[in-house]
Amino acid sequence: MYKTTETVMRIKEIARKKGIKISDMLSQCDLTVSTLSSMNTRGSWVQANSLAKIADCLEVSVDYLLGRSYKYWAFKFILNS
Repeated sequence: MYKTTETVMRIKEIARKKGIKISDMLSQCDLTVSTLSSMNTRGSWVQANSLAKIADCLEVSVDYLLGRSYKYWAFKFILNS
């Protein structure tokens, strides 16, 4: 249903666009660098709260990270309304 590799790709893409270093973002979320590595190579999913922390840090929705929404900016817009 959801592919970890696509989620990792979205995380990296948004971080790049926002000028956020992956290692800094993961540290801020209390996660290790191996987190995305495990998702990408082993297909291991992080816990829901960890995915939510990443989404919050990147100011996107978890739905965007999972590929359920293509509006990554929707999260910030809703919070600022």
